Amino acid sequence: MRRPVITARAAATFEPVGRSVATARAFVRDTLQGWGLPDIVDDAVVLTSELVTNAVVHAGTAADVLCLRTDSGIRIEVGDRYPERDLPLQNSGRQLAHPDREGGRGLLLCGALASGWGVEYSPTHKQVWFRLDLTERLAGTRSAGPALPTDALPVADSRVRVAVVQIDRGGAVSSWNDGAQELFGFAAEQVIGKPFADLAAWPHTPGTGTGSAEALQLSRWEGSYGIRGTDGRVVPIYASHLRVRDAEGEPSTVCLLVRDHERAVLQTTLRAPSSGDGSQGSGDSRGPAADPFEVFIGSPAPDDLDGLLQRTVERARDMLDGDAAYLLLATDDETELEVRASTGLPSARQRFARVPVEAGTGRYGSARMPAVHEDLTVVPGAVPLLGGTGMRSVVTVPLKVEGRLTGSLGVAAESPGRYTNEEALRLQFAADRIALAVERARLTELERLRRGSLSFLVEASDLLAGTLDRDQTLALMAQMTVPTLATWCAVFTVADPTSEPELSYVLHEDEDRIDGLKTLLGKVPPPDPVPTPGARVWTAPSEAAHSAALRSSLRNLGLDDPSRLAAGPGPSLATASAVGGETVVLPLVARNRVIGMLTLGKPSEEHFRQEILELAEDLSRRAALALDNARLYSERTAISQSLQRSLLPPELPEVPGVEVEVIYRAAGEGNEVGGDFYDLFPIRDGAYGFAIGDVCGTGPEAAAVTGLARHALRLLAREGFSGPAVLERLNAAILDEGARSRFLTLLYGELWPQQDGSAVLKVVCAGHPLPLRLRQDGSVEPAAEPQPLLGVMEDLELYEQTITLDRGDVLLCVTDGVTERREGTRMLGDDGLLDVLTTCTGLTAGAVAARILRAVERFAAEPASDDMAILAMRVPELPDA
Repeated sequence: MRRPVITARAAATFEPVGRSVATARAFVRDTLQGWGLPDIVDDAVVLTSELVTNAVVHAGTAADVLCLRTDSGIRIEVGDRYPERDLPLQNSGRQLAHPDREGGRGLLLCGALASGWGVEYSPTHKQVWFRLDLTERLAGTRSAGPALPTDALPVADSRVRVAVVQIDRGGAVSSWNDGAQELFGFAAEQVIGKPFADLAAWPHTPGTGTGSAEALQLSRWEGSYGIRGTDGRVVPIYASHLRVRDAEGEPSTVCLLVRDHERAVLQTTLRAPSSGDGSQGSGDSRGPAADPFEVFIGSPAPDDLDGLLQRTVERARDMLDGDAAYLLLATDDETELEVRASTGLPSARQRFARVPVEAGTGRYGSARMPAVHEDLTVVPGAVPLLGGTGMRSVVTVPLKVEGRLTGSLGVAAESPGRYTNEEALRLQFAADRIALAVERARLTELERLRRGSLSFLVEASDLLAGTLDRDQTLALMAQMTVPTLATWCAVFTVADPTSEPELSYVLHEDEDRIDGLKTLLGKVPPPDPVPTPGARVWTAPSEAAHSAALRSSLRNLGLDDPSRLAAGPGPSLATASAVGGETVVLPLVARNRVIGMLTLGKPSEEHFRQEILELAEDLSRRAALALDNARLYSERTAISQSLQRSLLPPELPEVPGVEVEVIYRAAGEGNEVGGDFYDLFPIRDGAYGFAIGDVCGTGPEAAAVTGLARHALRLLAREGFSGPAVLERLNAAILDEGARSRFLTLLYGELWPQQDGSAVLKVVCAGHPLPLRLRQDGSVEPAAEPQPLLGVMEDLELYEQTITLDRGDVLLCVTDGVTERREGTRMLGDDGLLDVLTTCTGLTAGAVAARILRAVERFAAEPASDDMAILAMRVPELPDA
């Protein structure tokens, strides 16, 4: 076998952390899209996600991802550094894991989605690879016409000229060949860069048919219009348009143009239909047998489902000379039919609308057998799709594959009695020829949608699992659905079983309509929080929107009733149009309780397709659990923060003649209080107590000792105990905690402001970093001596030291979260703190504390891992005379 030729490669290594899975998915998606391979992106992303998860989560090693592009497809290799043979080998008798199990799904998916896969081992490396082949497009013609005598050939000029014109994304001419110059007289430099609409003379009336701008946006288009020549006259032409994109992904439209009487050069022609006995007519019997499918649908046949269905209804309408035609596809259980294509009807507003086949109101009773309705006014509701369209007669036939109903094809006319059984037989003959092709295209589309859905859910689950913030979870839910699944989305939340649903988040793909949509939804009663799974239709927004549109129209005509207008919601007509389509509600159920509703909506008269509703239901289950987890986390955090705030001291008192500033930072997300604490409180007239301490550890356990210490200090100091006596009794209280006790470093002191402007302090430093005194001359010295810490020994002999702060002096007290700030192997330390403090001469207490904090934060880039408290006290200088 020929070895594949590698044409491009891309490689990356991902660390063994959970976020690497999402990064790997983005790497593969960007790589394949850059290579122009969108058809296989979803499968590749899903397989890569599972294999990288196996490496970084289960094996716990880095994952090496290598993408190789070959002439036949791609090969992706995922390797890890854990070479144990924990993956099943071929023919080993071991079974692949069940899809519901946590691990092992990667190989199961490889077997289901990949064209080939395998596992390779080395002493230090394990590699799983998979291959995805591109869809083969065989070279050659898809069909051939019969041999014709010369006099039967189409007439053309002696020299046929084909104009090739390329039009960019903005509708301007970007390429103009010599054939175009000969046909229309313009040289390339005269037209390049000008709007194509300036040259095209389009026959259609705007709003009633495909115009030039719309035709240039279609993937394929074929038809007649005119081009204005240099003499101002319009040259009738026949054109074939094909929309393409270049290697950078920039779209453009290539147009092939010939004179209208030479349209046979480009036109897709229909072959003569086969006779009823299966003969090929009077053509050359030696020619190839006509393909019954292409006899009806034409050649080349559209290669996508929507194009095939649209071509089908157009050919059916033309074949029976009807005014309209439509095609519906059956759901998997054949209980409903879904509108997929139509012509001559306002079907764009009803796309994906569903009607029951056999039971219920509005049933489609003529789906399983051919039927002719000579006058629909006699049997109203026989064909629900045609209600209010003005169609009188209709012929419908089923599309069946191996006896199973797959769809229904109908042709209608505005006059009664147009169709008979003969037309029904002709239409049934055509339907039988296309049914298998339609079913194959439908299954291909369904498989593509399901694979895309799997990729969508993988990334959605990863995003939802990445946050525990309630508001962010609500925003993610909406942003994942709009515009992928719906035009707009609203999330209602239910606080408890007795509460009414509350509108919590609204999103529309057009940001200008969000406010109007929120106003409208706020005025209508919310949907009932029913736990029944699945999507259910909610008509209130659409009814309110239509009512608002009616009131607006009456107001414009001067027929409005002001008393009635004031009572109802008044969104703009744009808002009414935005929510005028189908609206569905999916319950958000977590832990057997409805915690909200996910509401999805479409614009005027649009409907959801069944596959999208099933995907939305899967998403709602994942979103409900994520939202409930965020709710529980928020509740726990609120309780924790409320308890922590109760441990903080109340507002600090004003100390006459002394500036006091405190800065406190607790380590850890969501923590307001940790192991460090501070306090400043009045003891009696003219005397104030202050403290700064550090409990061993951080978090709630340390905060519990913090609360004990702070309340004990206040109580004992106000009972008249001296500093050493206060700390000795606190030491006994900590030891009484037993196994829950933690040792504590503490600087405690009493402060007396003096009449001369100085301040006297008596301090006890029990194992705490020594307080530093900054004098007016810039000198810094320790203001106390070290003594044993608390919570370790039962018998302590502590003593207090007296210091006097003169005018302009500063006393700085910190916890070890300041001095032990680290950046790699470096530490700020006592010397670093002293150097910073020497630069603070003349600053206020607040400025001193702020400068110390900036120095600590700038010392290291990483967030602090330890609690931190800074207490600065300063005796102001004498004011200038």
